[in-house]
Amino acid sequence: MSHYQRIACLCTEAVETLYALGAEDSIAGISGFTTRPARARTEKPKISGFSSSRLERILAVKPDLVIGFSNMQAEICRDLAAAGIEIHLFNQRDVAGIFRMIQVLASMVERQTEGQRLIADLQARVEIAREQARQWEKRPGIYFEEWNDPLISGIGWVSELIQLAGGDDVFAELAAQPSARDRIIADPLDVVRRAPDIIIGSWCGKKFQSETLCARPGWDAIPAVKNGMVAEIKSADILSSGPAAITEGLSRITALIARWQERNLT
Repeated sequence: MSHYQRIACLCTEAVETLYALGAEDSIAGISGFTTRPARARTEKPKISGFSSSRLERILAVKPDLVIGFSNMQAEICRDLAAAGIEIHLFNQRDVAGIFRMIQVLASMVERQTEGQRLIADLQARVEIAREQARQWEKRPGIYFEEWNDPLISGIGWVSELIQLAGGDDVFAELAAQPSARDRIIADPLDVVRRAPDIIIGSWCGKKFQSETLCARPGWDAIPAVKNGMVAEIKSADILSSGPAAITEGLSRITALIARWQERNLT
């Protein structure tokens, strides 16, 4: 039996991973942004947002461990630590980090075998995408928009998944920045100048509006806009740095690149 019996998950990827490991009985509460698996939303009490949480709601489920993610949850984790609660704050920003997170979480709930199996499955998916990408001679430039006001480009693992799938992130130099404010594109015409072949919108927490994006001044000159290669990948499928980024996000990127490749075969 695992030492941890009541885990409060302040991040969606922890919930998804614990369910995938068969350790859902150890979850005492979840983030309100949790979407995967869908049944978690009815089975577990919602105790937090992401960047906003209330200490009393988390303490109410009597956690023996709290799992968080990133500097955006550092303050609530500090308050929980002051209240005597054990904390583990993950901060993975790349695909290797996703695998490490799964390995550590599996160890915490004594599901090492299940963790190794899950990692092996995800690694196999990555290799399939990489192998498909090797078959293509051309690599499309891809602009990934994480937010629209201001414009924010994709975070590290997103840029890496684009590369694995056979594309080139046109703002790859920003992807290494962990903070969203450091990935702000001050001049929207900079996107025009970089002329992406594919645009992927994934506005964190709200529906992507392709019509609004395409109507931006000067953006009608972008190849992706001219050729109808503007698409949404839902934020829950790619902006959560857990298994879904690979099982859902990577497969969606690969499908978009395959579509672009078909259109450009002459």
